[in-house]
Amino acid sequence: TKPGVNLISGSFVMQKGDQRYLFADCAININPNETQLAEIAVESGKTARLFDIDPRVALLSFSTNGSAKSPEVEKVHNATKLAQEMDPAMPIDGEMQFDAAFVPAVAKAKYSDSKVAGHATVFVFPELQSGNIGYKIAQRMGSFEAIGPILQG
Repeated sequence: TKPGVNLISGSFVMQKGDQRYLFADCAININPNETQLAEIAVESGKTARLFDIDPRVALLSFSTNGSAKSPEVEKVHNATKLAQEMDPAMPIDGEMQFDAAFVPAVAKAKYSDSKVAGHATVFVFPELQSGNIGYKIAQRMGSFEAIGPILQG
């Protein structure tokens, strides 16, 4: 890994027309812990910049802003806080469901105080299974081109 990074992760640029997003980790880490997930979020934001994507990083979950309680939600919530500490200048928020991350009207209703919700460009999945499923749905049903995996870190 490069200096200051402990983990290699994989991301995909998802592109359709002038729409471009980054999905991570969709290729390598099966079940990252909180610290690893935070690092994936920060590194994904940096990777997004390399592809002219203004990084607004959403850590995804089945819960939005505390709407559910579980160890899985707590992991994403804690990873978000760690990622924000690792790179305070980068817009990073979570935990949030995909619709809250992507749709402004849903974000307004579910997570109105977030600077990322409704405008995310980088989507960090909580574990590999979700990430792999998510990018393949966008690719096959949404007609996005999946470019990658791009190794980061």
